[in-house]
Amino acid sequence: MARHLYRCPLRWADMDVYGIVNNVMYLRLLEEARVDFVFRMAPTEGDAFFRDGSVVVRHEIDYLGRLTHRHEPVDIEMWVSDLQTATVTVSYEVRDGDRPCARASTVMAPFDYRKNRPRRLTDAEIAFFEKYLETN
Repeated sequence: MARHLYRCPLRWADMDVYGIVNNVMYLRLLEEARVDFVFRMAPTEGDAFFRDGSVVVRHEIDYLGRLTHRHEPVDIEMWVSDLQTATVTVSYEVRDGDRPCARASTVMAPFDYRKNRPRRLTDAEIAFFEKYLETN
């Protein structure tokens, strides 16, 4: 199965008063990586999954080590760890070189904003996410 690697730049403002990347900023870094990942679904038409609408259902982050500002991007590796008819779970590992700094997951659900209700994943969305599906 494939994994997606996003090389995410760190910003000076990502640090807190203690000089480490703030826990809230991790969610922004993960969001940036996730948008880059999902954009691969339909790059010529924009992001098919987000264009039709989606919502974040849940985030989970395990902090494993300090991450401090640097000029080189941080590696965020992503894969799909669960795929259901109406949700997809994207898992991440944030690494500073060979050292893992965090492991995280985001559960997302497609959402029809015009009808104001959840929807099921389309066949095209399932096919895209299946390429990255890893189950233990």
